[in-house]
Amino acid sequence: MTRINSYLRKFHSGARQRFYPLTAVVLLSLLMGALPAARDYFSNLSAVESHGAQITAPVIMYSTRWCPYCKKAREYFKRHQINYVEYDIEASATNLESFRALNGNGVPLILVGERRMQGFNPQSFEALLK
Repeated sequence: MTRINSYLRKFHSGARQRFYPLTAVVLLSLLMGALPAARDYFSNLSAVESHGAQITAPVIMYSTRWCPYCKKAREYFKRHQINYVEYDIEASATNLESFRALNGNGVPLILVGERRMQGFNPQSFEALLK
């Protein structure tokens, strides 16, 4: 039994020594963009980061200060340098009337030109821009 354990330990350590260089090569390839999938991934990151330059329609958000999804939307807009106008529906009766005129039933209500989005999800927002 000890002979088998000894063999397994040697095999396992040898496999580990062969595996680490392979892992390093794959990770380095991904980081350097040598693989086509990695190049596509990194090029898409730069496209996502520059949404603000691509949007020509005005972005309007009806929100509240306490809403967690409104906070996520604000952070997303700031991170991607998207200019927007925010109307707090609790701060002004006029803002609330405008929100109701749009049949808003929850915040955030985001308008991009003629398109609208109820709530906030980064993937949904990016689909709205297309």
